[in-house]
Amino acid sequence: MKHTPEILVIGYGNTLRRDDGVGVRAAEAVAALNLPTVQVLTRHQLVPELAEPISRARAVIFVDAAANGVPELELQEVAPQTGNPILAHAADPTALLALAGNIFGHCPPAWTLAIPVTDFGFGDGLSARAEAAARAAVREIRRLVERQSSNHSPGARNVRVRATGVEPDLAATDSLRAERQ
Repeated sequence: MKHTPEILVIGYGNTLRRDDGVGVRAAEAVAALNLPTVQVLTRHQLVPELAEPISRARAVIFVDAAANGVPELELQEVAPQTGNPILAHAADPTALLALAGNIFGHCPPAWTLAIPVTDFGFGDGLSARAEAAARAAVREIRRLVERQSSNHSPGARNVRVRATGVEPDLAATDSLRAERQ
């Protein structure tokens, strides 16, 4: 029997292009928390094969770098693409939601969490800004999970969360585990 998560977190991006990998890094930090109602998937890009696990979730959070220069985390509710989604080399969250509903009969509520970044150069580390914003993203995801666990919607609103005042050491997952207690 496959695990049916309350919330599916999908972190995606290119970890070899510095801050572009922040969605993957934030999702990995969420996975390290071992939250019982959360399933985490990380991918280089969104692909049609994700429609099946999306269809099994109660809610989905897509986590990625914000390439548009936003100054803060942006949590936005997303709806499935109308009509037949066109999928080529890669997909976007709206197309995957539509695909989940069309093929598997269930399209859960979903949100995108865009993380502010500054550096898309070659390399595998994150900038200090992306590190801090990733920590803020992990806290925001935990908040959404807690709301979901208490039988509330994960938050049918669009919000911006300031990502300042956060230690820039995402790699230290021990400190993330300590935040749980």
